[in-house]
Amino acid sequence: MPDPTPGAHEILIKLTHAALNRRDVFITQGLYPGIVLPCILGADGAGTVAQLGEHIREPAVGTRVVIDPMIGWGTDSRVWAKGSHVLGMPGDGTFAEYVVVPAVNVHEIPAALGDADAAAIPLAGTTAYRALVTRGRCTADDIVFLPGVGSGVQTFALLLAHHLGARTIVTSSSDEKLERARALGADVTINYRTSSSWQKEVRAASDGGPTLAIDSVGGATFASCLDIARPAGRVVSYGGTNGDATIRPFSLFWKQLDVLGSSMGSPADFRAMLALFAGGLRPAIDRVFPLDEIAAAARLVDAGTQFGKVVLAIA
Repeated sequence: MPDPTPGAHEILIKLTHAALNRRDVFITQGLYPGIVLPCILGADGAGTVAQLGEHIREPAVGTRVVIDPMIGWGTDSRVWAKGSHVLGMPGDGTFAEYVVVPAVNVHEIPAALGDADAAAIPLAGTTAYRALVTRGRCTADDIVFLPGVGSGVQTFALLLAHHLGARTIVTSSSDEKLERARALGADVTINYRTSSSWQKEVRAASDGGPTLAIDSVGGATFASCLDIARPAGRVVSYGGTNGDATIRPFSLFWKQLDVLGSSMGSPADFRAMLALFAGGLRPAIDRVFPLDEIAAAARLVDAGTQFGKVVLAIA
């Protein structure tokens, strides 16, 4: 394919690293809405400014930059605008040597971060930040429950919750993932596959239930989050890989829960999230593949055995 060229108010980025998300794998399997082919996949990317489009004066050519993958969020911080989309479908994404994006989506990489670190952060980091902080209103006083730790977003949610001083409880079916979660600051780890009742363990570890639960699974796990949440607690959902949930309305109205939906993040969410990583946080990266081994990288993400992000080295 020919190298892209930037139009007005756009920037051409020479990519050094990209990162996979489960979204990319879903698209290859035909499990994502609005698929339009051909298309270069990839939402996450970092590299250097190669060329500035008309009306753009900065950042200078050669500046190390990372891309906010949410294109055209709009003016309402509460919800993305109609017609907005994530980079990599329908517009060409970051699994390539070059990509063109709107200038407003380009941010300098914090000096303390390498390009691989920066590429790992955008989509998962922003999704976690919005679910945990913007929507979930997490503070140091919270007890945060994170089912299914090890995925990109849930791992970022653990990093951010620990950074904010909250107490964290995580579950996984993998003892190896739980060990890595403890290394990232998880206070309580529970293997839901070997536990006789992980729900009871979560309640016991949180003195009657977590004050905040962040769920990406849906299905029975989402229903359990509602059941075990502490009265006046918050439950945030940003995904549903296990499908629809059958819930008990009693859990909602009797405990006066706040149930909140969250998806991706606004430009303000991205800036606030990136600033935290400028202060010393580092993403969890499971493995870095060369771009020509992208099929193997996608199989790893599809299997769900990774802990943290799977990154591609492009140059």
